[in-house]
Amino acid sequence: MLLAYRVPREPSTPRIAIWRRLKRIGVAQLGDGLVALPQDARTQEQLEWVAEQVDEAGGRSTLWSAQALSQAQERAVIAELAAARGVEYAAVVARVESLTDAERVELARGLRVARRELRAIERRDHFPPVEREQARQAVAELAARARATDALVEQS
Repeated sequence: MLLAYRVPREPSTPRIAIWRRLKRIGVAQLGDGLVALPQDARTQEQLEWVAEQVDEAGGRSTLWSAQALSQAQERAVIAELAAARGVEYAAVVARVESLTDAERVELARGLRVARRELRAIERRDHFPPVEREQARQAVAELAARARATDALVEQS
């Protein structure tokens, strides 16, 4: 799916809200005002909502069902989407690793945050990179460490 859109510069609040929403759903930025997502019912609905938001902001939008003319072009878009999610998963791993010497309360809070971030990334991950499994493993290990810390506290 392609969304071509144009939003007035002023006021900037709607433009920023649209940009944030596009980022949250994990689009590939193909050009200025042109984004792409793999086509399925969920992504089509998400882009339709963004298109409505653009129109409500006084802009213009057009949704397209598109097919790349070459496999190389398609692979490039897929690689861009996977790389963007890979960076996000790596950030989750880094957050988990930063909790190495964390106390019980900080460990529990860090686990909640890591799980929330992981779920959010997975919702916009259409072409899972290897970092996805690394992030899942890191969060699982953090959960095991938190359980072990809780068990030690209960034994005390």
